[in-house]
Amino acid sequence: MTAPDAALLESYLIRTRWFGGKGRPFEVEQVRSIADVPARQGRPSLTVYLLTVTYRDQDADSELYQVPLSGYPDVEERISHAYLGGIDTDAGHIHLYDAVHDREAMRIWLDGFIAAEATGTAQVDRLRFHRVAGSEPLDDSLISSPMTGEQSNSSARFDDTAIMKLFRKVSPGTNPDIEIHEELTRGGSEHIAQLYGWVEVEVEGQLLQTAMLQEFLATATDGFELAVASVRALLADPEQRAEDSGGDFAGEAARLGEALAQVHALMRSRFPAERRGAGTTAELADAMRGRLDHARRSVPGLEASVPQLHALYDAVAALDTLEVQRVHGDLHLGQTLRTSHGWRIVDFEGEPGRPFEQRSLPDSPWRDVAGMLRSFDYAAAMIEVSWASDTDTDEAGALRAERAREWSARAREHFVAAYVAAAAPDDGSDGDTGADLTGPHRVLLDAYVADKAVYEVMYEIRNRPTWVSIPLEALERVARS
Repeated sequence: MTAPDAALLESYLIRTRWFGGKGRPFEVEQVRSIADVPARQGRPSLTVYLLTVTYRDQDADSELYQVPLSGYPDVEERISHAYLGGIDTDAGHIHLYDAVHDREAMRIWLDGFIAAEATGTAQVDRLRFHRVAGSEPLDDSLISSPMTGEQSNSSARFDDTAIMKLFRKVSPGTNPDIEIHEELTRGGSEHIAQLYGWVEVEVEGQLLQTAMLQEFLATATDGFELAVASVRALLADPEQRAEDSGGDFAGEAARLGEALAQVHALMRSRFPAERRGAGTTAELADAMRGRLDHARRSVPGLEASVPQLHALYDAVAALDTLEVQRVHGDLHLGQTLRTSHGWRIVDFEGEPGRPFEQRSLPDSPWRDVAGMLRSFDYAAAMIEVSWASDTDTDEAGALRAERAREWSARAREHFVAAYVAAAAPDDGSDGDTGADLTGPHRVLLDAYVADKAVYEVMYEIRNRPTWVSIPLEALERVARS
């Protein structure tokens, strides 16, 4: 198919949720077709484009984005919300739509995954479909519908059977989301959505993984939404203490901590893990100290905690060893789902802004634990702040804030206690996550919590200055401990 011009694609990109370059001057420098499936039997044509987006600011960097477009000779009102525009081709005028929103176009991916069931692989034009042995068989009657709420990628569910995540920003190499899910699926983890398969394509000698297919968790509730509902229930009657109300989250936090420990243990058995020496702890401390010193120049409110945080990072540098392994890398409540069968941890892609090779580096499991602890704080603080009102008495506002802090503290304590208990080795070894949370384990966790809060301080001061008190309070708490 004739490629759409750059202007049409640029105007489309800035309207999407998943384009990461909004707010930066950019241009679509190159448009390449990486798959071209002609129209047949009532189905639209499908062309998967790879866009090279170049930025015209001081960084002057480039990114690759995947844009699959379905084409029709006539306007399709049913998907008018996904319309890009029309182009002239050798076959006539074609109207283009975002294929993720087009159930007829999505049947092409479904057909590919079905074709791969027998042998493990199948080819659709240049797209190679892979299936995990023993995964759920698919029926060609399944109907797709786009999922809402995603920001960096696009997902579509096939009824209540499977969900396909289409990666928008792509990079050469193995995507950690696919790599980790494949190993955890083969390892029999009960705390993830099982991987059914993935799609890849070779472009100029480099492998691009463009999509993955997973188990659809029909009974799932987003972990952050569940936590926020719990806080709302508590603050609706702040006269009650958290442990006495329907808003207590301690039990769920404990079950989530246990789930994370089990996932970490399986990752440790499926990927290389190692014990690194004092040089690594010194480098870690230096990096944390550098981020703190950078932030203190922009946020005067940090200054009171700086001496204690420097002392904490000195304690990290003094540690003899650091246990590292593959970890989630971007863990928070929004990366979890509560199902009728327990907690599931999702989205192992890591931090979207980092290259694959960096996201795949071993790290301390305490980084994941710290990310979850900070998420508990945000769930509580967000509701407490949003409920503040000009009609509040000082006493009412203070009581609500106290209850929110109480909710977060109980969630953090139960999460960590359950994580440590579940991570404790039963072989008499001295594994880093297996001891009581004292000594070096406490030092590492406090340091990772502080480092995460420093990042949050910088984010909030740039984007939501009225929220900067949330991470500052966490830093004060760590400094006092």
